[in-house]
Amino acid sequence: MKKMILGSALIALLASCGSSNRGELVGAYPRPDFYQVNPYGMNYIHFGSFVMGPSDQDVPYANVTKSKTVSVQAFYMDDTEITNNEYRQFIAWVKDSTAHRILGEEGIGEHIFEENEYGEELDPPKINWDERIRWNDEEEREALLDMYLPENERFYRRKEFNTRKLKFEYYWVDLKAAANKSGRDLDLSYTNRKGQNNAIKGHVDRSQFIIKEIINVYPDTLVWIHDFTYSFNEPMTNAYFWHPAFDDYPLVGVTWTQAKAFNVWRTQLLNSWLSSNGESFVQHFRLPSEAEWEYAARGGLDLNPYPWGGPYVRNILGCPLANYKPLRGDYVEDNGFHTVPATSYEPNDYGLYCMSGNVAEWTNTAYDESVYDFAHDLNPEYTYDALANDPPALKRKVIRGGSWKDIGYYIQTGTRAYEYQDTAKAYIGFRSVMTYLGRGKTGDPETWN
Repeated sequence: MKKMILGSALIALLASCGSSNRGELVGAYPRPDFYQVNPYGMNYIHFGSFVMGPSDQDVPYANVTKSKTVSVQAFYMDDTEITNNEYRQFIAWVKDSTAHRILGEEGIGEHIFEENEYGEELDPPKINWDERIRWNDEEEREALLDMYLPENERFYRRKEFNTRKLKFEYYWVDLKAAANKSGRDLDLSYTNRKGQNNAIKGHVDRSQFIIKEIINVYPDTLVWIHDFTYSFNEPMTNAYFWHPAFDDYPLVGVTWTQAKAFNVWRTQLLNSWLSSNGESFVQHFRLPSEAEWEYAARGGLDLNPYPWGGPYVRNILGCPLANYKPLRGDYVEDNGFHTVPATSYEPNDYGLYCMSGNVAEWTNTAYDESVYDFAHDLNPEYTYDALANDPPALKRKVIRGGSWKDIGYYIQTGTRAYEYQDTAKAYIGFRSVMTYLGRGKTGDPETWN
């Protein structure tokens, strides 16, 4: 009887709510309140316009930039480059998830794998993160043996993880293909750019735009050796990525594709937590566009060649203002040798550290010499997702900021350079951005960060 009374009262309440708009257009309700909090370690960059391009002489006469006024919407950016220890959180997650999947397949865990008619997994396995991995238990140790290097590959009989097994599987949506009207509402069989076939019966099957990627996420620690011929850098290979002494140093040795995978994982990490707490999702983490990077690097100082203004690379005391290669190769004059901790030197007016020097940074933008001629002036961006068998020219991605081994020209905010998306270097890292939800913040700018 109590349940019936309660149910009747609830129905009456809902009916009264439905009629409370008095027949007026008031929008769908109820809607949750939303207030966007700065993601941890990120600073808010207010929307604005600026003159993109060189603020100094084009010394090499490269003719790949020209001055152009563009506008960029509000976004968040990491105040430092991604550090070794931050990326190791990603590595640890991939290692543990790999172990959970193996244990599930071995029947030890509580994981269910559903397959379609082709034997492909329909959904990623549900991982019970509360289930602790007992690495040293006999049964689990035997099941996880494949995660370690075989005995013939071990140094001094040390049992070490096989980094080739650390693969991250993720999906992304090809929105540009989905927006292509010529491919809509047709009866055809479509093969997406990754070679995945999808039958379309009378209308577009959205699954064709979902691209599956599997990528090894461990950084190439040998970059310190193969990037510098006739140079002794073995100590950096031995310790740079894993040793606590380098925890707060910028990550290097990752490709553009690995940086992209990291941002997918970081998005899942945050949105999963938000969902578990009944909160709304936020925009995904990603690499910055070339325009976003330059806008943030300038720190609101338009027409200045460096993040601190300019036109000089030294302060009033003659001290270098960034970690780069001063003069004719004196690597230590800037108080560094290779890289330096990510919070070294003074931040720019947006609170961002080392936007010039230390390590160059991947952007999301595909490199084209003439992009300034055809890119839009509203959030300009040019992307191309190159395949493994594409020619090298199509794999070029813009890098910005210069590095510890570069001369002063490359640490200018307007200087463009590129590297190939499947290549890792000892002087290239990255930082993430996230588009702000809404027009932009209001009120006192001093409180935004």
